Amino acid sequence: MPRLSAIDRERAIGQLQAGNRPAAIANVMGVATSTICRLWIRFQDSGSTRDGARSGRPRVTTARQDRVIYRQHLRQPFLPATETSRNTVGTHGAPISGTTTRRRLSANHLDCRRPARRTLLTAQHRQQRLQWGHEHLNWNQRQWRDILFTDESRYCISHADGRIRVWRRRNQRYAANNILQHNAWGGPSVMIWGGIGLNHLVGPVVFQGIGPGRGNGVNAQRYINQVLGPTVVPYFQLHGNLTFQQDNARPHTARATTAFLQQNNIRVMPWHSLSRDMNPIEHLWDILQRELNAFQPRPTTAPQLEQAIRQIWTTINMATVNRLVRSMRARCQALVNANGGHTRY
Repeated sequence: MPRLSAIDRERAIGQLQAGNRPAAIANVMGVATSTICRLWIRFQDSGSTRDGARSGRPRVTTARQDRVIYRQHLRQPFLPATETSRNTVGTHGAPISGTTTRRRLSANHLDCRRPARRTLLTAQHRQQRLQWGHEHLNWNQRQWRDILFTDESRYCISHADGRIRVWRRRNQRYAANNILQHNAWGGPSVMIWGGIGLNHLVGPVVFQGIGPGRGNGVNAQRYINQVLGPTVVPYFQLHGNLTFQQDNARPHTARATTAFLQQNNIRVMPWHSLSRDMNPIEHLWDILQRELNAFQPRPTTAPQLEQAIRQIWTTINMATVNRLVRSMRARCQALVNANGGHTRY
C-alpha cells in the first residue's frame, strides 16, 4: 500500500471529523482501512498527523561529517570511499564502513561510475586546440562540406568489449560457458582506412602486409602506395574542391607523404595533435565496431573479418555520415567551452 502524503493525511482527518466512515475514505485514497484508523488514533492522541519518532540504529555520522565527506569527494573525485572511511571516526567511536561513505555520497547525488578515459593534454595542446576551435567556430555548412575527414582504425577478431554482458547463475562466473575468451594480443586483425564528408563516403581501404612486430605497421610508404595513390588522388581528381584532413600520425606527416600530397595538388587541412574528438569519423569507427560485435556468423579469420567489414560498410547510409559531419559546429563550440580541454565527443 502507498504511504499517505502530509496533504492526504490532513484531508483524511477532515473527512473523519465530518463523519465519513474510515472504510470509505480508505477506498477513495487507495489505502488499507487500518491505515486510516491508525491515523485517526494518532491524531486523537497527539493532535498531529506527523509520524512519531522511530526506533532503530542511530546514524554513525553527524551532519557535519556528512558535509565533510561530500566536499572531500567533490575536491578529490577519484578518492576511494574506503580511504575516506578509514579517516572518519563515527559516533560509535570507530571508523565508519565504506558502505556508509558510499551511502552518504549517494544521498548527495555523487555516484560511483566508470571514468571517461582520454589522452593526457598538456597546456600547449590545450592552447592549440582552443585556437583551432576559435578559428573554425563560425564555419558554416558550406565550408565544412569541402572537408574530407579521414583516419585509420584496427579491428580484431577477439575484441574485449566492455558492453558485453552474460546471463548466469550466482557463483558461476568462472564456468566455462560464462567466460568471454580473447587472445592477449587480440588475435587476427585488420587495419582499414576510410574517409567521410558531406555526401562523401570513401573506402574502406584494407591495408595489406600489416601485422604484429616492429616494422609491420602502417608507414609512409604503405600509406602512399595503398591509400593515397590508389584511392585519395583519383577521388580528389573527381572532386577538386575538397580539402584533405588527416591527423598528425608519423605516416601522415612524413616528408615523403607531404611531398606526394603537394605533387598531386591535394590541399591538407591544418590539424593539431590529440584532437580525435574533432574528427567525426571516430564515431563511424564506433558504429562499425558495434555492428561487428553483432555480426553473424562471427568472423574467426582475418579474411572473414575483412569480408564482414566490407559488408557492413555497404550498409552505412549517407544520412548517418552527414549527421556526423554536421556535428562539427557543435564540436567546435564544445571545444571552446572546454577551454581546449576534453569534450564529450
